[in-house]
Amino acid sequence: MKHLDMRRRIAHAAARLLAEDGSLDYGSAKRKAARQLGAPDSGNLPDNQQIEEALRAYQAIYQVDETRALLARLRQTAIDYMERFAAFDPHLTGAVLNGTAGPHTDINLQLFTDDQKDVEFLLMRLGPPYQAGEYRPAESGGRIYPRFLIDDPRAPVSLVVYPAAELRSMKRLQADGSLRRARLPQVRTLV
Repeated sequence: MKHLDMRRRIAHAAARLLAEDGSLDYGSAKRKAARQLGAPDSGNLPDNQQIEEALRAYQAIYQVDETRALLARLRQTAIDYMERFAAFDPHLTGAVLNGTAGPHTDINLQLFTDDQKDVEFLLMRLGPPYQAGEYRPAESGGRIYPRFLIDDPRAPVSLVVYPAAELRSMKRLQADGSLRRARLPQVRTLV
């Protein structure tokens, strides 16, 4: 029982750090929170779902108006990019979709195509400054995917390009039943 209480305390401290700082990822936030609470051993660290629930609760209490306005702005920006990249079956993922976005949150879009160069050609035609890189998801078994980070003044936009056939094998739902990714019509209902 003592471990469950410490895990809950770490989750709430990590949520506060994420909400107030915004520059940390979930892993860094929970490790920092554990150190602050005097429990640096990894046996008490909460999982990301517990952190997300605590972050949602924190925002509902302390940042409800700011979060609502920020989410509306980020989701509208996501819609703009999803419309521009409609040929690549864009899906919104991450904090902008699940409602836990903060002021430093990137908009994360997944694109699906068998020719990643088409994405880069479109980026060059559209003209926003961007950086090309790679993305290696933990669950990919070491596979590497192209990633483009667009420097939009409204919010950074991360595009990860997957082969079209991989969409069928990707999970649609989180462990709690919420959406892991959403297509454009679903995102429009959130704004």
